[in-house]
Amino acid sequence: MRCLAVLEAAGIRHVSSQDFARRFDLNSAQIRKDLATFGEFGVRGVGYEVSELQKNLTSILGLDRTRRVIIVGAGHLGQALADYGGFRSGGFAIAALFDNDAGKIGTRTRTGVEVRNVAEIAETVAREAVEIGVIAVPASAAPSVSRRCVAAGLKALLNFAPVRLNPPAGVRVKNVDLRINLETLAFYIPSRQRKEHPLEEEDLGGQDQPGEPLDNSLRPRRSGREAPR
Repeated sequence: MRCLAVLEAAGIRHVSSQDFARRFDLNSAQIRKDLATFGEFGVRGVGYEVSELQKNLTSILGLDRTRRVIIVGAGHLGQALADYGGFRSGGFAIAALFDNDAGKIGTRTRTGVEVRNVAEIAETVAREAVEIGVIAVPASAAPSVSRRCVAAGLKALLNFAPVRLNPPAGVRVKNVDLRINLETLAFYIPSRQRKEHPLEEEDLGGQDQPGEPLDNSLRPRRSGREAPR
């Protein structure tokens, strides 16, 4: 989607899988395979129509409407996430920020997001049609916050706390452990002990919750040894 936005901004109307792969350092066969999972989008000899493919992928990803999000934890991370403009431009809207600290409740972040009492999570989710919860609390509080979000009806959680959660069936959790990502990079930095393992560019995205179905064909191929986790 981001690559297509770049092409559209450059005024490019059609792109082949080979050109797409060359421009963005991707694999053309993988592009065709992934897109074929959802239908036929390209025309032989012409390629993909950029605007039409972008429209289709927006719908497939569920980004054809604004998704409302709450953040639990009004610390430095939670407030930074609440103020991040990329969410709004990417089809997401921060409905509210929650905390249990009486000194923070009622205040607002730099961009005006209100900090509310965690006791109001269920009411806010129902009233404002919230669909996604972001957990930005210490590890010790994350399980109870997760249960509160699930009880409020949320089916999708983005977890920044360094702890593995155990959501019930039907609830999707995506973990983002910043320390693990740094440790992975540290493993690949050349050292006297590991000169045979060159520095590689890793995907710093979140990690899937155990038990989620994974399609290994969609994962990038990696060379060398994997960092221990």
